[in-house]
Amino acid sequence: MIQLILSGAIAFLVSVFLTPVLIRKFSAEGLGQEIREEGPKSHLRKRGTPTMGGIAIIAAIVAGYFLSHLVTYIQTGVGPSASGLLVMFLVLAMGALGFADDFIKLYKGRNLGLNKTAKLVGQLAAALIFGVLLLQFPDASGLTPGSTSLSLIRDIPFLNLAPGPVWFGMIVFLVFVFIVIAAWTNAVNLTDGLDGLAAGATALLLATYTLISFWQFRNSCEASLGSGCYNVRDPLDIAVISVAGLGACLGFLWWNAAPAKIFMGDTGSLALGGLVAGLSFVTKTELLMVIIGFIFVMEVASVAIQIAVFQTTGKRVFRMAPLHHHFENGGWAETTVVVRFWLLAGIFNMIGAAIFYSDWLSQVGVFQ
Repeated sequence: MIQLILSGAIAFLVSVFLTPVLIRKFSAEGLGQEIREEGPKSHLRKRGTPTMGGIAIIAAIVAGYFLSHLVTYIQTGVGPSASGLLVMFLVLAMGALGFADDFIKLYKGRNLGLNKTAKLVGQLAAALIFGVLLLQFPDASGLTPGSTSLSLIRDIPFLNLAPGPVWFGMIVFLVFVFIVIAAWTNAVNLTDGLDGLAAGATALLLATYTLISFWQFRNSCEASLGSGCYNVRDPLDIAVISVAGLGACLGFLWWNAAPAKIFMGDTGSLALGGLVAGLSFVTKTELLMVIIGFIFVMEVASVAIQIAVFQTTGKRVFRMAPLHHHFENGGWAETTVVVRFWLLAGIFNMIGAAIFYSDWLSQVGVFQ
């Protein structure tokens, strides 16, 4: 528990104090956000607002995770786990991809960064490395950070993603890993369109996953083979990186709340998307994450629906996509959209947490 508090506190302090340093530096160098001309006209006033604030988020997650481990290592000799390091790899890989995108935007002074092919290749490379390593590093019980079975709250044995020959099964599994990583990184990226929206919604999700992974630790099958136990490798360390992400988001939100003094940019949104995707794999809750993070699903689905309908019929379903711009163009104030989306995110988190906990109650026989 002390390590969790340390990780969250360190991440929050690094984020809340590093972000204004970035604001001053980027403002002095004129590294400001470009605004799409076709976007809401109210956003034109935001042109020039410093961006790439995701640097502070990533630095805070790294500091919170590794410094809390340093303290623990001095006391117990236990360092970071395979699961935690794999999730951290995905955060840094996606953050680096986002940084490259932001840097090109700012260098060229336009709202276009990496092209779609470059982003796709970067996501694919990270997904392949992450997917292969997920099935390595077995612990004393033979558990690896991930598994080839699709999971809701636990692995679903009859939904094995690696059927047939080993080589074919690995290809199917890696394709699935790539789809999940690409989906979550793009979903968080699309949600990052209003002041504080992505940071606040992600903070709620990470708070839920801190509780989920800590509960998995307290009821781990390695500690006790009782009813309802969880076959998850390194659940406590997963909680440590989750709470580091939570602290980082809250510290950044201090400066990103309306009116935002800085934007996280693709650097932050892709890194947080990588964190969300990574957590879904190592906690074995890929399907549950869809419920808990449904606010992000709504955003990316609105874009997909808008494109599909417009290309087939020439008509628009929404005034503008992603979904938050639909309501903003309908006359809602930006802060109203953000707060109501936060409320929806909180509701989805509570629904997901309730499903998770009710499964445990049914496993231990409370509902029998």
